[in-house]
Amino acid sequence: MADLVLRPLSVGEIIDHAFAIYRRQFATLFLITLLANALPLLMTMYVMTSGGIMNHPFLYFLNSAISLALGNLAIAATVFLVSEGYLGRSVTAGDAFGRAVKYIWPLVLLSFATGLIVVVGFFLLIVPCFIAISGLILGTPSLVLEDITPSAALSRSWNLTKGFRWKMFGLLVILVIIIAIPSIAISFLDPSAGAAGLMGQASTQALVWIVLQQLATILVYPLLYCALTIAYYDLRVRKEGFDLELLESTLAHALPPGGSSDLRDIPNSRTFG
Repeated sequence: MADLVLRPLSVGEIIDHAFAIYRRQFATLFLITLLANALPLLMTMYVMTSGGIMNHPFLYFLNSAISLALGNLAIAATVFLVSEGYLGRSVTAGDAFGRAVKYIWPLVLLSFATGLIVVVGFFLLIVPCFIAISGLILGTPSLVLEDITPSAALSRSWNLTKGFRWKMFGLLVILVIIIAIPSIAISFLDPSAGAAGLMGQASTQALVWIVLQQLATILVYPLLYCALTIAYYDLRVRKEGFDLELLESTLAHALPPGGSSDLRDIPNSRTFG
């Protein structure tokens, strides 16, 4: 298990830590995302091979609802897994799913609220849109890790990112580029294959295209929430002294009765294992 190092991080360091956790927890992250995407993928393939949306409109919209619920379940489970890993603890995929179930619909509401705010920002001016995206980017880890309501999570993210929104926007741009590369590469195979398969009888090429797109999502998408969870802790360290708070809590449990947990007695309280 890696040493726990909590200190202010640059964008590059956040990305580095995200990749480190992604590599270390790859099997569990892959399992979480695979389980969340398996049923929607199978239902999509069925629709594509049996006439498309026009023949199965109800099944298509049912699949969209299932995909939304399972997707948010996977997001919450991923945040829990990454959080525990970053703080030097471990959790299984089953434990992460168990803790994540209660956050499915709050995350759905959060995503709708965030999208609405961003759209309003876009129609007002392009700069407010960027500010809204950067200010609300940490709503998901805030909601899941602090067990708060969607509205409280939006407020929490807005307050945490205050003074660091250009940094958060830069981080998001880098993550979008990284995540989009596999999907863009696959799209060059046949840009119209997926849409054609959904609207009518799917060809073998269309089925291969949609499977490859889903595999790209399963492999790459967890990296986004690795980085956002680390960014959440980074801003808590910067603005709230979370590293000192965690260390003090750790010492309080580790010291014998009557022992001193005064942080002034510790030469470097920002790095500990």
